[in-house]
Amino acid sequence: MDLDQLNEIACAMVAPGKGLLAADESTGTIGKRFASIGLDNTPDNRRDWREMLFRTEPAMSQHISGVILYDETIRQSAKDGTALTKLITDAGSIPGIKVDMGAKPLAGAEGETITEGLDGLRDRLADYHELGARFAKWRAVINIGGNGDESVPSQYCINTNMHALARYAALCQEANIVPIVEPEVIMDGDHTIERCYEVTEFALKTLYRELFDQGVVLEGTILKPNMVISGTRNDDRASREEVADMTVQCLANCVPAAVPGIAFLSGGQSDEEATEHLTIMNEAYDLPWPMTFSYGRALQAAPLKAWAGKAENYAAAQAAFNHRARMNGLASLGEYKPEMEKETA
Repeated sequence: MDLDQLNEIACAMVAPGKGLLAADESTGTIGKRFASIGLDNTPDNRRDWREMLFRTEPAMSQHISGVILYDETIRQSAKDGTALTKLITDAGSIPGIKVDMGAKPLAGAEGETITEGLDGLRDRLADYHELGARFAKWRAVINIGGNGDESVPSQYCINTNMHALARYAALCQEANIVPIVEPEVIMDGDHTIERCYEVTEFALKTLYRELFDQGVVLEGTILKPNMVISGTRNDDRASREEVADMTVQCLANCVPAAVPGIAFLSGGQSDEEATEHLTIMNEAYDLPWPMTFSYGRALQAAPLKAWAGKAENYAAAQAAFNHRARMNGLASLGEYKPEMEKETA
């Protein structure tokens, strides 16, 4: 393990004004998104979509520090034969890779999941490093029980998922790959923001205990957490200021200062909601780590709609991506204002 190199990469991933583009949707997930615009889910269409994003300027060079890729994508080449990873590095961004195999039902725990993918991971990480990946991502999925059911998540679910995250992280660092650790508390449900805080705190404190126990060097990691937010089916939704305040409180209570940075997932929030939450946190609080974005749908939904799978919409789609990347880049500095949404890229 080259700790200096890992720390250098991790710091570059949270550079001022930049964040991560999550382009790691599985074939099934991207198929659902393509279906919304009437586009066939083929390897060429998936390549064309992602190539368009990776060729977008100034978004890629000015606002995207790294791109999380899917196994298919890290091996693909653009139409002109250029490796997609080269498009990313030529823009000054860093290629990364999703390495987990998805969340599966957790035995003996109805309604809860465990993320799989540890088997063979050491060899896969060596392969991905050879292909150009310098960071990786693993997502743990934590559900909150509905109707006030506090048995979900169980301690069993939290413990097994955080243990797996730490095992993954240790293997990444062994391979000189920066691990993004992503314990996502899902916002689907009727829970209050206070319940989200409790569960998020439980998950994060367990995660950092496991990382310590397994010898993971925090200076060579990035945290990708959910924001502390009301459930989507809760009629009394917390304000954006309350979301920012409780998220910061939770992180300050759980995340060691040695962590180089935090890159939030959007987790089903609207584009503008995710951007505004991020800017409020950066504007109002002085914290030991930079806070930026690692958004998928919140960066891609607008350009996907503009593109609609048609070549003649290429420029419009890139303009939409430029705009969302710029808005979130400003939010990572605490400089975004909602009225900026009226600006063009």
